[in-house]
Amino acid sequence: MHLVINTYGATLQKENNLFVITTPEGKQTFPPDIVKSISISKSARITSDAIILAIKHQVEVLFVNDLGNPEGRVWSVQYGSISNIRKAQVNFLYSKASLPWVKELIYQKLDSQVALLLTLHPEEDQQQLFNFFKSSINSIEDYKKKVKDVEGEFISDVAPTIRGWEGAAGKRYFQSIAKLMPASFSFDARDRQPAKDPFNALLNYAYGILYGKIEGALIKAGIDPYVGVFHRDDYNRPALVYDIIERYRTWMDYVVIQLCLAEAFPLEAFDQEKPDTALLLGPLAKRILIQSVNDYLGEIILLNGKSLSRISHIDDDMHKLARFFTQNASI
Repeated sequence: MHLVINTYGATLQKENNLFVITTPEGKQTFPPDIVKSISISKSARITSDAIILAIKHQVEVLFVNDLGNPEGRVWSVQYGSISNIRKAQVNFLYSKASLPWVKELIYQKLDSQVALLLTLHPEEDQQQLFNFFKSSINSIEDYKKKVKDVEGEFISDVAPTIRGWEGAAGKRYFQSIAKLMPASFSFDARDRQPAKDPFNALLNYAYGILYGKIEGALIKAGIDPYVGVFHRDDYNRPALVYDIIERYRTWMDYVVIQLCLAEAFPLEAFDQEKPDTALLLGPLAKRILIQSVNDYLGEIILLNGKSLSRISHIDDDMHKLARFFTQNASI
């Protein structure tokens, strides 16, 4: 269970070794052994006793902003990064093994984009849309081959080139998705921060949720989320999270696309002071999206020979990554 505390004036506290959420509507209690994470927005409060209860039960506590991005977290000291893994991370960063890793990371991202477009591909009787999707898929496949074949000794030799191909592929990908959107969720292009349309606002918030999940998985695996490999230029930001999230972005894309196609959000679920200003998710939109994301991440799927929930696959992947760093740091 994931507790999301974003009601204005809500308080999370501890009573009789239980988590207790108090709102103007009343109280709810939750035993800590069924809680996996707690998300607190700026409009809510948490007591120190509740934080200590979370720490004792290794429940991560995230403090998030209006865009769903984590601003801070509390976790158990048992998650402390192991020094040999940290050292291996830094050594890997400057090793020749880092370039093949980045190439595979971006290749997987583009491959996932192709897979999702194939899932959404219109029927042949919609000739114009069918041809547009086919062209986009062929274009992304071409960029996949370019990424696979690019040569260099270190990441710095080819990073700008790979980023250019990644960006061009992303443009074709989102142009295709835009063709499917109903009028109320139409968008012209990918718009990150701040978003000015519902689709991009939902996607940004979903990515924010995923950022928090991945950062937590890295910490639990003993990996420093601030030591990035491909994304290395953002001062005081968890750069490795921006690397790792590329593998899983299409999971969030799928959730948001399906919700928009179903027109699951009334327009009043979004807040915007005036046209051309940032559009934010209101309480109803947040509730629908957060529940949908958590349900999707909680689904059991077969991946790499293991049947696990998607969120457990992320945890498993990060433990594999820790072992990979230590095995390849000096290559």
